[in-house]
Amino acid sequence: MEPKPPTAPSKIRLLLVDDHYFVRMGLAASFNDETDMVVVAEAGGGHAAVELFRQCRPDVVILDRRLPDLDGAKTIGAIRGEFPEARFVMLSVDDGEDDIFNSIQAGAMAYLTKDASRDELLLAVRTVHGGERYLPPEIARRLAARVGRPELSSREMEVLRWIVQGMSNKEIGGHLAIAESTVKLHVRNLMAKLGVSDRTQATTEALRRGIIHL
Repeated sequence: MEPKPPTAPSKIRLLLVDDHYFVRMGLAASFNDETDMVVVAEAGGGHAAVELFRQCRPDVVILDRRLPDLDGAKTIGAIRGEFPEARFVMLSVDDGEDDIFNSIQAGAMAYLTKDASRDELLLAVRTVHGGERYLPPEIARRLAARVGRPELSSREMEVLRWIVQGMSNKEIGGHLAIAESTVKLHVRNLMAKLGVSDRTQATTEALRRGIIHL
């Protein structure tokens, strides 16, 4: 009886999620050039990613944080709601503390910015496929800076969005159908949580940390 030939190792099956076609094309070419990786599907948005995950059951999902329908964190949440074992690498232009924190909380096991090197991205995918988290030093530092900070309430987030738009307390109260005095209370509380003393600083800090995006 002739011995059976050795079984070829299985490849890491990848799902790419990005709303820019040429980004997906470049990533697919790079991953498919690796002997241990293969792109099995691509999606341009969060809803499509959820459906494709159901169909393909990839080993690792590489996705952008900003997507035209569901954002990256919500896409992760939707997939993990059905497939808790799913593994994700977030690849984004955003590097704010809250961008990173929210992504990791949603279930991303790695977070890289889009200026990461090819070698680092490949290492992140292999690490996540192996069941481990991968965070570059600067990303880890920013995540550590965010952990433990007080969370803004949903109402404080609403008020902050209008502050970033340059609205007064009276205008914000009109939009939210609450008293101006109540708006002032929310403004005071959110400023304390952000560690700032005026509206300009609140706007700068919110944009810097990725709490709000223009």
